[in-house]
Amino acid sequence: MAAGGSKIAIYAAIIGNFLIAVLKFIASFFTGSAAMLSEGIHSLIDSMNGVLLLYGIKRSKREPDAKHPFGYGKEVYFWSFIVAIFIFALGGGLAIYEGIDHLKHPSVIDSSMRIWNYGVLSGAIVIESISFMLAFRQFRKSYPTGFLTSISKSKDAATFAVILEDTAALIGLVIALVGVSLADVLNDPMWDAIASITIGGLLCVIALFLARETKGLLVGEGAVKQDIAKVNEILSSYTMIKHYGNMRSMHLGPNQVLLAVDINFFDHINAGEIENVVLEIETRIQEAEPRFTQIYLETTDIKP
Repeated sequence: MAAGGSKIAIYAAIIGNFLIAVLKFIASFFTGSAAMLSEGIHSLIDSMNGVLLLYGIKRSKREPDAKHPFGYGKEVYFWSFIVAIFIFALGGGLAIYEGIDHLKHPSVIDSSMRIWNYGVLSGAIVIESISFMLAFRQFRKSYPTGFLTSISKSKDAATFAVILEDTAALIGLVIALVGVSLADVLNDPMWDAIASITIGGLLCVIALFLARETKGLLVGEGAVKQDIAKVNEILSSYTMIKHYGNMRSMHLGPNQVLLAVDINFFDHINAGEIENVVLEIETRIQEAEPRFTQIYLETTDIKP
């Protein structure tokens, strides 16, 4: 996905989450709902996370230098990992804490103010749905396959972080709505507290999944099979290549991939021809897949 698409999704998430957070905190203040307080914290943290992701994208665009010759593309992965920590510690942790605290010290939700809960939750579902659809549409342009499979294959950590946050937000809103409804109908605040704990657990699960995906990108994931297949197709088309192998690749950022391949030419090919062919292959690979920004074709003696 292009950086512009990522930014559109993140800006939409920041604005939407901030507006929702304000409304949830107002509703929690008037009703005393633990679930609404947890949801308010959740939305505020999501908004803060969006700012961190934008910062990571900006940092990742810096030009390579002597200290970082391959550039700063992985910064976006680092800040996405920080987002996962924030979701787990602040979002999940605080929501669970608030839920347990309300279980120990239950307070009946003010029924005269319950319109706040239902109104805010309904409005929040609409806003979150819009934010989710914007991010999801951008994401599907690059990854049209299944949802979880696409996230696992994606190298655009900033965008799939927003999608996971919005998914958690929508599920959390449904949980909060069920919790406050049961607390209201049964006149039992326990359900409100249980909803808060459940929301916290959901956030922890989402955070762990996001951390796992971004950890793989930080450590270094190779190019996807489709891109490697393009390289194989190009190399196989040259009859002067005797063998090639030891192909290595690694994502340096969402749209930056390092590629290294060992190539063995037939003995009758002279040095000048080899140089021209290597340059031609590099050009063809970059035309076929522009994400291969760093290409190293090593001419060497290798066994088939």
